[in-house]
Parts: sequence; C-alpha cells; structure tokens
Amino acid sequence: MQPKKKIKKRFLLIVIPGLQKSHIWVSIPFSFVYVLSFLGNVIVLFFIKTEESLHKPMYFFLSMLSISDLGLSLSSLPITLGLFLLGTHEIHAAACFAQEFFIHLFTVTEASVLSLMAFDRYVAIHSPLKYSTLLTSSKVTKIGVSLTSKNVLLILPLPFLLQRLKYRHQNLLSHSYCLHQDVTKLACSDNRINVVYGMCAALSTILDLVFIIFSYIMILKTVLGIGSPREQFKALNTCLSHICAVLIFYVPMLSAAMLHCFAKNVSPLTHIIMADVFLLVPPLMNPIVYCVKTRQIREKVLRKLCSKRS
Repeated sequence: MQPKKKIKKRFLLIVIPGLQKSHIWVSIPFSFVYVLSFLGNVIVLFFIKTEESLHKPMYFFLSMLSISDLGLSLSSLPITLGLFLLGTHEIHAAACFAQEFFIHLFTVTEASVLSLMAFDRYVAIHSPLKYSTLLTSSKVTKIGVSLTSKNVLLILPLPFLLQRLKYRHQNLLSHSYCLHQDVTKLACSDNRINVVYGMCAALSTILDLVFIIFSYIMILKTVLGIGSPREQFKALNTCLSHICAVLIFYVPMLSAAMLHCFAKNVSPLTHIIMADVFLLVPPLMNPIVYCVKTRQIREKVLRKLCSKRS
C-alpha cells in the first residue's frame, strides 16, 4: 500500500478587483513607488553614515527608521511584483508565513523607533544641555540592539502558531501579501491562541502610540514654560518631521484596522487599497519628509547634487 502524499499548504493572493487584465499597467506605479522608497531610504542612510556632523542620536534613530522602512518594502516586493508581473497568485505556506513574520517584525519595529524618536525630542527640548550626555552613541546602539531583540522575540511565535493550524488545500487571502490575522481566519482548526497572541502583538504598536502621545504632552508642557513665542515655535518646529512620520505610519494602519473591525459592508477594494497604502506610503514618504524638513540633511543632499553638476 502506497503512503499518502502530503498535500502542501498553499494560499491564494488577491489583487485589485476588476483590474485582473491590467496587471502589467498596475505594476508600473507599484514598481515606481518601490524604487523611490528604496532610493530615498538608501540616500538617508548614506548621508547619515558618511557625514560626521550627522552622527547624533536624532539621526541614529532616523537611520533605524529608514532600515525599518527598507525591511517593510523588501518584505513585500518580490511576492507583490511576482503577483502583478507573472500572475503568480499562489504562494506556498512557508513563504507566506515567512513574509508575514517580516512584515509584522518591521511594523512593530517602526512603531518602537517612532516612540524612541518622540523620547529623543522630549530630552532635546527639556534638557538641551544634558542631551549629548544622556543619549550617547553607545547608549543609542544598546537601545537599538535591545529594541530589535524584543521585537524579534515578540513576533517570532507568529509563524509557528500559524504552522500548527490546519487549512484547506487552497485558501483565498484578502490582500496581495500575507498578514497573521488574515491567514488565521482561514484555519479549519481551533485558532483562538493565534487570535489572542496576534492581538497582543498588535497591542504593542498601540502602546507605542500611547507613549508618543504622552511624550508630546510633556513636550508641550515644557515648551509652554518657555517665555519667548519665537523660541516656542523653534522648539516645536524640531518636532514637525517626527509628527509627520507618526501620522504617515499610524493613520493608514488605524484606518485599515477600523475598516476591518467595524465596516463589514465596505467594498473589498477599499480594504485592499488601505492595506496597500499602509505598506507603501510610510517607506515612500518618510525619506521625503525628513529630507525636506530637516535642514542638515537637506543641505547635505543639495550640496552633493550641486557638486556633481559643477
């Protein structure tokens, strides 16, 4: 008697409904966004690495943010482009679980980095004279290593929790990439542990948002204690880039979560677009915001461009 062949678990990815015949054309703006995101974050990392004047805690945290954005883009790039260019809707379970691990890892890492950047702004405004001693390069490195270790340990159980579940032979996902909560819904076996742990992992990003809000309350309290309105504006202006980064990250994420939880009758197209916006917009916009709003980086980039032209 021949042994039964083990059926490989596979999932089906979905693209924008109604545009199945235009995948090549849809892939053009997606590819353009990926290229711009990659170049923008690489440029930020290049200038922070090569310019000694940018070797400060604020820019070290910005480099962590750029690394998170690069990881978020590269986690979805191969499968998304394969979906649009080659029409490969099917993805093996192992590849799907690996992708969701990296997407969730870099998502929680970005949230953590944004909370650290909020703390950095608070220290810079509240204790400017002690800033360089409170946040040294060695302390920032230790913070970065601790942050990465914490997030890896937090997200590492997710693919193993998905692996233990039973699925049908083929399952249709709700997006063009794999997410833990999306895969969990397709399980035939008991998925309560996955749901609870997935919520705990998502809660970490909300706790980071709470910390960011608390940091800005303390920043406002400090700024209002400054006598001159001009100095108040100057202090708040140093936070503008970070505030934009927080909005760019959290607004799409919370909007997608609210739609998923409360807007059951909304068109699937809306869910897909919001999910794609969450994955594409932060890596694209963060380098642009920091290059435009941060004088030191803007001057370095313009000086390099002008020297090449001359």
